[in-house]
Amino acid sequence: MYAISLGDGAELRPLEPWHAEEFLTHLQRGRDFINRYAPFGAKAVDAATARKVLQRYADMRAADTGSLHGLWLDGRLVGGALLLNFDAAGGNCEVGCWLEPAATGRGLVTRAVRVLIDHAVEQRGIQRVEWIASAGNTASLNVARRLGMTRDGVRRRAYPYRGERHDLEVWSVLAQEWRDARAGAAHNDL
Repeated sequence: MYAISLGDGAELRPLEPWHAEEFLTHLQRGRDFINRYAPFGAKAVDAATARKVLQRYADMRAADTGSLHGLWLDGRLVGGALLLNFDAAGGNCEVGCWLEPAATGRGLVTRAVRVLIDHAVEQRGIQRVEWIASAGNTASLNVARRLGMTRDGVRRRAYPYRGERHDLEVWSVLAQEWRDARAGAAHNDL
């Protein structure tokens, strides 16, 4: 399988059912932080349920409707990035992420999601990539900004979580915008 270097000892790799124990350990280290705005991995409470969560994403990958990728830092799983609602025929998908607290502030998510967007746009022909996050999740919204996404709007009180209804911000980047930004960044590196 692949392992894509993100620099500084970080790698992006597939996160598959056989990683269940490692995934569970990672979630246990950061569960409260990871689940502040969404219940990612909340059903993974033991090895069997962790495997079931990962199998769901493996099935999505097999059906070409999504994929799950882990972020390893110095050989330790610390988070991940994913493609959701992947619709190659329609040219749309969503990207997302999660990270445990010890790995924040290093740009890991931004670097990993760039890899996923590059793949979606250049290899799969995706025309629109969305980022959807709780309006209170400043760190996530900052990633969308760093990726050069445009804030499309707010779905007011659209997401019930932990007894409250949360606003969801929708951000996106179009394929040509992504290519133009990447070309501009490459030109600036010359």
